[in-house]
Order: sequence, then C-alpha cells, then structure tokens
Amino acid sequence: MADIPIEHELITQAAGLVDLQVIDTQIEHFMGNTKVRIVMEEDPEVLESCALGLIFTFGALSFHDAKPRGVSADYADGVDEFTVSDLVRHLRFPKERIYFYADYLHGRMMKTSVEVSPDGKVVLETVNRGEAATRWVARLQGKKVVSLVGSQPTESIE
Repeated sequence: MADIPIEHELITQAAGLVDLQVIDTQIEHFMGNTKVRIVMEEDPEVLESCALGLIFTFGALSFHDAKPRGVSADYADGVDEFTVSDLVRHLRFPKERIYFYADYLHGRMMKTSVEVSPDGKVVLETVNRGEAATRWVARLQGKKVVSLVGSQPTESIE
C-alpha cells in the first residue's frame, strides 16, 4: 500500500461513504454573490474512520474547480494539485469537531469550509463559488453530473 499516494487513499475513504445523506441545502444569492450551505449526515462510527478523507475530497474538488482567473491568475504559483499538506495547514479542531477552511490557496479562490461533528453532521459551505458545492456532493454520492458545452454542469436526472 506504500506505493499508493495518501491523497488517493483519502479519496477512496470518502468514496466509501455510501450512506452520506443530504439533510438540507441552502443557496443564497446576494449582490452577485452566491453562498451555498449543505448539511449532510453519516453514521458517526463511519465518519471516525473517514472524516479526513471526506474533507480532503471536498478540498480537492474545490481546488480543482477554482482555476485562477482575472487578477488571481497573477498570484497563481503553478501548483496544480491539492495535497495533504494543504489539508493539514488549514485544519482546526474546535470543540470536538474537525474544521477545514481555505480562502485562497496557491492563487486560487477556494472560499470553502467543511466541518465534521462527532454526532455525524457534515457541513459544506462555499462563498462566491456559484453552486459548485452541490455538484461535488452529487459526484461523491455517485450521481452523474452533466452539462452542455460552455455551460455550468447540473445534476443528472435519474
């Protein structure tokens, strides 16, 4: 197993969350900005073994979608992957929870937070990222995300 990068192992952990359920999705549009808050739930015992994998996966999806544009392209440092080092540098542990927040990372605007609570609640929030977070959750749940060329992807209808 030493040949497998830890990043791949973490994503595999998150992919094993077969019972991750969306409890609530709030999308707010204000003055040209969008805030998305998705509350999910998983068995707390399952999350004990894969919370970091889940947080890493949402971080990697956010980083991947956060291509440098406009002025932020001037500050991009050419790093093209979200790594375990990036995850660890942005983790906090307030009141028995695991909390990740990245504002700008390697010149990319992430503005993404993930919080995992001991009771099995998982909260994913984004600001100024459109509704991308809903697609990340759909992908993690194994749903196909489709789009027309030149448009934003949307969740497929099954």
